[in-house]
Amino acid sequence: MSADELPPQYNPAAIEAELYRRWLKLESFRPDGPMGRRTAGQQPYVIMMPPPNVTAVLHMGHGLNNTIQDVLVRFERMRGRPALWLPGTDHAGIATQNVVEKLIAREGQTRFDLGREEFVRRVWAFVDQTGSTILDQLKAIGSSADWSRTYFTLDEDLSRAVREVFVRLHEKGLIYRGKYIINWCPRCLTALSNEEAEKEETDGRLWRLRYPLTDGSGHLTVATTRPETMLGDTAVAVHPEDERYARLIGRRVRLPLADREIPIIADEAIDRAFGTGAVKVTPAHDPVDFEIGQRHGLQVIDIMTPEARMAETVPERFQGLDRFEARKRVVQEFEALGLLDKVENHRHAVGHCYRCDTVIEPRLSDQWFVRMKPLAEPALKAYTDGKLRFIPERRGEEYAHWMGTIRDWCISRQLWWGHRIPVWYCDGCGKTAVSRTDLAVCPCGHPLRQDEDVLDTWFSSWLVPFSSLGWPERTEDLRRFYPGSVLVTAPEILFFWVARMVMAGCEFMGDIPFHTVYLHGTVRDTQHRKMSKSLGNGIDPLEVVEKFGADALRYTVVAGMAVGTDVILDPDDLETSFAPGRNFANKVWNAGRFILTNLDGPTGRRADGRGLRPLAGKHRTVVRPDELGLADRWIIARCDAMVRDATANYEKFRLNEAASAVYHFVWSDLADWYLEQAKPRLYGSEPGGDVARAVIGRTFEVALAVLHPIMPFVTEALWRRFPGRAAGATLVTAPWPLKDDRAPDAAAEREFALVQELVGAIRQIRAEYGVEPGKAVNVRVSVERPAFRAEAGTIRRLAKVGTLAYGAPLAEPGANAVLSDGTALYIALGELVDLRKECERLGAESARLGQLIEGQRKKLGNEQFTSRAPANVVQHERDKLASLEQQRQVLSEKRQQLGC
Repeated sequence: MSADELPPQYNPAAIEAELYRRWLKLESFRPDGPMGRRTAGQQPYVIMMPPPNVTAVLHMGHGLNNTIQDVLVRFERMRGRPALWLPGTDHAGIATQNVVEKLIAREGQTRFDLGREEFVRRVWAFVDQTGSTILDQLKAIGSSADWSRTYFTLDEDLSRAVREVFVRLHEKGLIYRGKYIINWCPRCLTALSNEEAEKEETDGRLWRLRYPLTDGSGHLTVATTRPETMLGDTAVAVHPEDERYARLIGRRVRLPLADREIPIIADEAIDRAFGTGAVKVTPAHDPVDFEIGQRHGLQVIDIMTPEARMAETVPERFQGLDRFEARKRVVQEFEALGLLDKVENHRHAVGHCYRCDTVIEPRLSDQWFVRMKPLAEPALKAYTDGKLRFIPERRGEEYAHWMGTIRDWCISRQLWWGHRIPVWYCDGCGKTAVSRTDLAVCPCGHPLRQDEDVLDTWFSSWLVPFSSLGWPERTEDLRRFYPGSVLVTAPEILFFWVARMVMAGCEFMGDIPFHTVYLHGTVRDTQHRKMSKSLGNGIDPLEVVEKFGADALRYTVVAGMAVGTDVILDPDDLETSFAPGRNFANKVWNAGRFILTNLDGPTGRRADGRGLRPLAGKHRTVVRPDELGLADRWIIARCDAMVRDATANYEKFRLNEAASAVYHFVWSDLADWYLEQAKPRLYGSEPGGDVARAVIGRTFEVALAVLHPIMPFVTEALWRRFPGRAAGATLVTAPWPLKDDRAPDAAAEREFALVQELVGAIRQIRAEYGVEPGKAVNVRVSVERPAFRAEAGTIRRLAKVGTLAYGAPLAEPGANAVLSDGTALYIALGELVDLRKECERLGAESARLGQLIEGQRKKLGNEQFTSRAPANVVQHERDKLASLEQQRQVLSEKRQQLGC
């Protein structure tokens, strides 16, 4: 398609898919493709894509996250670095297993009906069918990842890496099996790490229960948020220095409902300010209670089944009840016995499963753990030594705090889908074996059975910066692309994933996996709620792409996101939400269509900084600097300033400011001003058309390159149609525009700014006095500036000026304005407006303002109002009065100018 065949309307659907296929065919995204071979020896730029769940469907969180990564990768690729954006998908243990369990439930079956082997086979079949869906969707928004290197966290190579890490950590004593209180999801029937048990502030209750002393001398009141767990109490604890209970330490109470005697003990873990200061101790169902129980040798009674129903260890009337039903029954019985002292409202944090949102249950269980403190120390040092930085910086402090207070990581999950724990047990001799390879028979001759649990999904994800590059083998990819450069992700997984990757890199590679972590904001609706399925406030990025194009989506989210802030979109009004990107894409297209049409022909030349170089093709000559007019010098200087500004902001991750720099250059400087100034030259009515074409061609080509990382499709579609462009050329791998020390021209910028200010002042007067668009105005300017003389034709055309004269204003009614340099302008209005009617209108408006001013003065003169009303209300009324008085003063000056 040639320039004059470009459609008048920008239709992204007609170009985006075709352009993306072309990029793939050209291997534009591969660091070892054509571009990679040209940049051999350069320091690679590597970003690890946060692997989306294999079950995931693209949402705006993905849209934002992957757009940011793509902008950074495209920017560095154009700067000449072999850029690797490494994509992959996560097997997502709990999420994927839940999806498949729901599918087989429709068949009237459970995973237990199928058995482990058949169930896992069904999950693999599901993954093979749907696993690439989200990656295909990421392509629709323009993601320039190296898809030839796509990994899956259950791939054979990554599975080998997982086993290698498990064995090494076990050999160092950093992996152990122990009985401990873990977070348990009764819905997913698995343990969760502390990070996976998301805390939510909840309005609950605090029950005060009376436990009778066994000697009949009274009772001890305890406070609890989970009264159902009292059936597993084995002690009541108080602080050893709490004088209220000093005489009771060592005595016993009778546990109501269960009819057991339990001791009153002293322990420093008790918070004297919580509740009554006396706390029930349930070692099997609370982590603090478990530790107290260990210190005091208390009995441990597990009162719940894995499904969170009351077990056989409680009185028969409670057995089988759901935990919340049991809570009601316990409270009812305490009340009936006169042992319910008090119920209070209580707001507290309650853990929920990060996958199904079920309230988690602390539960005593045998699990596998990683000792984290030895791993955390070098990862923390990397931050404190300045090797690892966070954007925004405050996130670094959160990282440091978490590393300094880290707890051991529960890595076992009671699932069937995932990396099965590489531990085997012999029921013959009782030995346990940890192995890199599958084992079948014990040296004693008995068969071995493998641990039933799988590893936490994050146990494979924390390794991907090096496992995806071939580790534990010393591959060429590993040598070349580790360590990486930047990680871009959401703050929610700072501890889930980011911190653990740093620890794994230090432990197994001897170096951190990236030097910068950019934690961007969250996509929220206009009520500032995070978008989610449950709230029904989500936006489907593919719907946005279909309606407005990928560039509209990308520009909107980038332009609306300053560092550390959230992106606000309205799910009920996509038209308004994505108007900035859609409108800008249309503006770029229309400007490009006009420019490319006018570049055709033997006289097309383009500028190179202050000078000019030929366009590709023949009959092109260089334009000398002395051929450049004021507007030419101005736009070249503005273009260079835009390149410097945008480049600096791309480097600093201020992507919204980079977008703003190129937006204002294209929309305002180039399209609204320079193209309008140059049209007579382009059309041949004024000399210098070849110079104008040269300048326009070069500056627009530069603008397309700078905008390309944010809006790759529309920029590529226009850039490739420049005259003489090679068939295999692509903007993806074109060189990044460099600053040009010949281009800055302060004098040109200052002088043309005066021309812009003069045109703006004339336009404002026309608008204020209602001058009809078709009528020309006669303007007198107090001083004949060289810029006004050089751009007289521009001023006349853009401000609809008839006569542009210089000197003092005439003695006729008219409008006046003063420019920033003191230059005055005057426009006679006698023949343009009906002065009598305009005076009447201004007089009526002045009278109306006078009445409002009188009313405001009376209100503020009322001492009862000023003394009793809040200070901010009084100040608001004073500001209102000042505004009304200023408006009347402006009207008064206008009436004076018109001789009213």
